[in-house]
Amino acid sequence: MQGTDQPGRAIVMMLLAMAMFGLLDNFMRLAAQTGGLWQFHLLRSVVALGVLAAVAVLWGISLRPKRPLRVLVRSVLNAVAMVIYFGCLGLMPIAQAVVGLFTAPLFVVLLSWLFWGDRVGARRIAAVMVGFAGIVLVLRPDQTGVDPMTFLPVAAGAAYALANMTTRRWCVQEGTLALLAGSFGCMMLAGGLGCVVIALWQPAVSLGAEGFATRGWVVPTGIFGIIIVAQGVGALVGVGLSIRAYQLADATLVAVFENALLIFATIWAAILWQEWPDMIGLSGLALIAGAGVVIAIRDPAPQTVRTVTLPQDPA
Repeated sequence: MQGTDQPGRAIVMMLLAMAMFGLLDNFMRLAAQTGGLWQFHLLRSVVALGVLAAVAVLWGISLRPKRPLRVLVRSVLNAVAMVIYFGCLGLMPIAQAVVGLFTAPLFVVLLSWLFWGDRVGARRIAAVMVGFAGIVLVLRPDQTGVDPMTFLPVAAGAAYALANMTTRRWCVQEGTLALLAGSFGCMMLAGGLGCVVIALWQPAVSLGAEGFATRGWVVPTGIFGIIIVAQGVGALVGVGLSIRAYQLADATLVAVFENALLIFATIWAAILWQEWPDMIGLSGLALIAGAGVVIAIRDPAPQTVRTVTLPQDPA
């Protein structure tokens, strides 16, 4: 598989993935009422890996990565981002969690310049900042005081940005199914470890969604079980599309179109729960869409002023 630059195709794939995630994420509020974070990650990953293995056997595709160490680094970063993000959903208002995760485009620009020496023009920097301002307008996170927990979603955004950048720079020649197997494998291990820790620790568990991060094993029946299966299959398709998008185009470009998740999530929330955005929210959505258009206009000749030596896999 050769790495080619196909920004148009990458954007379409990312938009399709975000439309799917926007629908699935709207039902997480129901799963968090009775389920547990670690069990959710464990069982969702088991479902996804089961489907992935069947597809690989049917199509005769190998799940073995070409560069195991690089894929492992990417998978760990992605798992860290997702565990923190979903954990924050049970610890703080969802607005704070999502705003933190969507700082990823800002980190992509910063880290591209810091570690890879990319020259990121003022236009792209301004567009990403405008998009982030739109996110704040849409979600309007609570400002009730400085709390260290507030910075957890930002850590998720940083880890997610690094995972996305390694997809493009380190894993462009990897098969999409191999990268999917690595991601869900790491999340399955993280979920299993979390279940063991919760069983041994036995912390106090709050009722409803507030107990999502500390709730132990429950029988996965009813809406919780349905959402686990839907998330497992849907995440497999959506993550596969997003991985391929990052392989086909510059991470700085692709990352901004992940902001479409906010638009799709808002549309699905209006359809499913009759949650309609006000004028401030609509203004934020317009800023996000405008930033995506501006950043999609590529510079004539992106330049790199230095290179980074990638880690070598053991023989």
